Amino acid sequence: MILSAEFQLYFSFFAAFLAIASLILAILSHLKIKKTHQNIEALFAGKGAQDLESILLAHTREISNIDKEIQELFEISNKIHNLSLRSIHKVGIIRFNPFKDIGGDQSFAVALLDGKDSGLVISSLHTREGTRIYSKPITRGESEKYTLTEEEKTAIKSAITIKPTKI
Repeated sequence: MILSAEFQLYFSFFAAFLAIASLILAILSHLKIKKTHQNIEALFAGKGAQDLESILLAHTREISNIDKEIQELFEISNKIHNLSLRSIHKVGIIRFNPFKDIGGDQSFAVALLDGKDSGLVISSLHTREGTRIYSKPITRGESEKYTLTEEEKTAIKSAITIKPTKI
């Protein structure tokens, strides 16, 4: 079976096209391999695979230690926050004159409250004969055991309305 000249020509063009396409693919593959090789050399520049592994393990240990330290700091922060709620940081003071026509504002009521509005109120009642001082426990802004005067209630309300500053 003899192939026609025209068919042989088409077959030759097709074979040449495949050869050129194969050559282009080979060049592109070579360039891609060369680029990958350069990236690998840059990654391992001056270090062997063993060194890289030891560096990664050291970083892993360091991250683990830092994580433990952050957890400890978080616990300390929670303890400080709980302590701050129990310390006195709301203060309200009212000066007043218990006797309308006599003297000045020599008497006072001071409310000393913590973050949960508990603490005490101290009242001083000043007269010509002397000064009397009273203290009453306060729980959540109220006195459970003693009756509060209007001045003491005002001092407590003044202290409760203070917004604690955040640092």
